[in-house]
Amino acid sequence: MIYINELREGDTITETYFCKDKTVAQSKAGKTYYSLKLQDRTGIVDAKIWDLTNAIEHFESMDYIRITGQVTSFNNALQLNVRQARKAQEGTYDVADYMPVSPYNIDEMFKDLLELIDTIQEPHLNGILKAFFVEDSDFIKAFKKSSAAKAMHHSFIGGLLQHTLSVAQIADHIAGHYPLINRDLLVTAAICHDIGKVNELSEFPENDYTDVGNLVGHIVMGTIMVRTKASRIEGMPIDLLNKLMHCILAHHGKLEFGSPEKPKIIEALALSFADDMDAKLEAFTEAVEGDQTGEVWLPYNKMFETYIRKTDN
Repeated sequence: MIYINELREGDTITETYFCKDKTVAQSKAGKTYYSLKLQDRTGIVDAKIWDLTNAIEHFESMDYIRITGQVTSFNNALQLNVRQARKAQEGTYDVADYMPVSPYNIDEMFKDLLELIDTIQEPHLNGILKAFFVEDSDFIKAFKKSSAAKAMHHSFIGGLLQHTLSVAQIADHIAGHYPLINRDLLVTAAICHDIGKVNELSEFPENDYTDVGNLVGHIVMGTIMVRTKASRIEGMPIDLLNKLMHCILAHHGKLEFGSPEKPKIIEALALSFADDMDAKLEAFTEAVEGDQTGEVWLPYNKMFETYIRKTDN
């Protein structure tokens, strides 16, 4: 198989890809064409079908399609100019080749997360974590295969787990550096901060916002989920629960970033920094590793609002 990260300008290819999106558009001259987003496990490439001839058979978004086309370049990014396309027959492709997945072993990451949970000494916080990550098999199944975002960072199977573990490990380090921080509260909040994403985003191959995700959002949903689990834990201190919920509600740091609350306790502030750090460093990593130009300087990046440069390891 010719993976997307192997495409080079000038190549002519015949290959099967997953059609993540198909849009019917019109050129300035009024000519109808298709704009596609084609995906495999290594990335997504923009594709265009300029000539809707008999060589272009019917297919829709979310289909696996067999295409023939040429790799071109537009605005410093690779693009496929498709000349032939048809829906691929089942059995002619392996789904595992098309869905992006974490580069790390999912079971090993989950084991590391459970080991971190075992270090939480406050019994009520430990009880909340185990209610999710030990006792709730449906949640565990969804959590392991969820992404952490639609596109910006960790947008792959296992992405939510990878992001959560990383944020929790960063939080644990921060707690050891600043004695004022309640370590158990911060690490618990870090592990729980994005649990609402199991309901906010649909499973792959869609990986898109669900109806409840658009209406409520993962921050509020995650807070409700934590409160529901906590209601079943005998003797749960209301002050501790309120602090934990506040950390989740404030973890985006600013109101304009989607947080219902701004951080008002040190643990919430630390969590917002840890979350932002992991998201942005992962996004930077994905931009560098996904670059297909081979240049030291990468094209303008909307997330960082600047051009970014590769550095040697």
